[in-house]
Amino acid sequence: MPENAEPAAGQETETDMAAAEIERLTAAVAEWKDKAMRAAAEVENTRRRAAIDAENAVRARAFSIAEKFLPIVDAIGAALKHNPDDEGIKTLAAAADGALAKIGIAKIKSVGQPMDPQRHHVVSVRDADGAAAQNTIVEELQSGYLFGDAVLRPAMVIVAKFE
Repeated sequence: MPENAEPAAGQETETDMAAAEIERLTAAVAEWKDKAMRAAAEVENTRRRAAIDAENAVRARAFSIAEKFLPIVDAIGAALKHNPDDEGIKTLAAAADGALAKIGIAKIKSVGQPMDPQRHHVVSVRDADGAAAQNTIVEELQSGYLFGDAVLRPAMVIVAKFE
């Protein structure tokens, strides 16, 4: 076919065919690129979920162990109240408090604080003696503890009331 001649109807030139092939291949590349990006995002999401699940499992296990340790801490506290001058009990109490602090467990402040239903379990109310404001904790019967920002065990308390 001469150089200046136009193709007959229904015939495509090599340039048109090459352009069509380039378009087809470009679309295929874009499709595969999209699939690869989606697969990478899914892998990243799965990795993130697995890390969160592992962290939650570790936290739940630590929470469970800490709950089982609290009766021992309570017994040490009771022994210290019974015999406050015993150096051995003082040392044991200090060691227990230090161990709790190292793993992120803190005692909930109660006496003199306003009652917080998330952190305090009220077992009784007592008439205020004038120094305490209403709904202020006047006595702690059992210490409560926080594990990080979560309540491990609420404090059992007595709250002041006015008549």
